[in-house]
Amino acid sequence: MLVEDDDAVRTAVRRALGVHGLDVVEAETAEQALAEVARKLPAMMIVDVGLPGMSGIELCAGLRASGVDVPILILSARDQVGDRVEGLKAGADDYLVKPFDLDELMARITALLRRASRAPSVATSTVSVGGLWIDHDRRTASVGGQPLDLSRREFDLLATLAVNAGIVMSRIRLLELVWGYDFEVETNVVDVFVGYLRRKLAAGGADDMIATVRGIGFTMKKP
Repeated sequence: MLVEDDDAVRTAVRRALGVHGLDVVEAETAEQALAEVARKLPAMMIVDVGLPGMSGIELCAGLRASGVDVPILILSARDQVGDRVEGLKAGADDYLVKPFDLDELMARITALLRRASRAPSVATSTVSVGGLWIDHDRRTASVGGQPLDLSRREFDLLATLAVNAGIVMSRIRLLELVWGYDFEVETNVVDVFVGYLRRKLAAGGADDMIATVRGIGFTMKKP
């Protein structure tokens, strides 16, 4: 589903995805998108931030609150950095800055769909690192006995770091394992989501579990 109020962008994206065999349901407003989702759940959604009426951020938050867990890629203008961060906070999986290359959009869509269609590569159903406990089968996590309220993407990132505790994970490797990107992409989405995890872990008394390795990536500390 493409939620975009700009006719030119909507038409260009629909044609580009159609060439690759994808069916595109279009919506010009968030309200139209919600009606379409209620009728039939799409495989994924591309949502523009600057929609008339209800914003793309509000749409994303509303979908997540109602239990819709399909991948969401948000689109935003280059000068809307704050909106991109807010979109990720609202539950989006990634963002793409306008103007964008249609080939890159297609590559990101393919990666998100591929990732959504397969189970995350976690070796065991339960993982424990210090006071952190992860149950992959139930997709729950707790720290110090307190449950963590995590989005799907936050959970996958936390589980990946926990399974590889003590190993430095590059941003590129995390994008591959958690987002499904097997190509280089300019995005700070890993850093943003690590920031979310750090704040939630800190609330449970584990404020230093994830360390930054300058110039490389991140690692979860072993106790």
